[in-house]
Amino acid sequence: MSDSVPKPDVLPGDIMPGEGPLDERLHSQTAMVLWKEIEIHFARGVVIHVASQLDLVNIACEFVNNKPDRIKKLMTAGQVGVLDDDTAASWAEDQPVIWAVVAAPWILVQQNEPAKLYPRKSEQ
Repeated sequence: MSDSVPKPDVLPGDIMPGEGPLDERLHSQTAMVLWKEIEIHFARGVVIHVASQLDLVNIACEFVNNKPDRIKKLMTAGQVGVLDDDTAASWAEDQPVIWAVVAAPWILVQQNEPAKLYPRKSEQ
């Protein structure tokens, strides 16, 4: 995971307009997706990996609320960071189902263990 704190180019108030608590809005927007659905965003450098022991929605709230000190602490601990090439390559090969949530401009992803894998076309 990278050391630099990602810096969004939009203001927190512009990210999640709507009614109700932010965590509830983000939770309603989480989804289990195949890596291939996220891969194009990885190429753009906007996919943030969140360690499986952390709450994905809580971390998304930290991003939306622009909490760089908290994010930097998690990045230093190796629990949050820009998704690395090795993990992306592994996910491209295995096609796991991962949790994802958008905290614009970022897409936060998390793989929980054990990961559910879809069979590869060659195995069907």
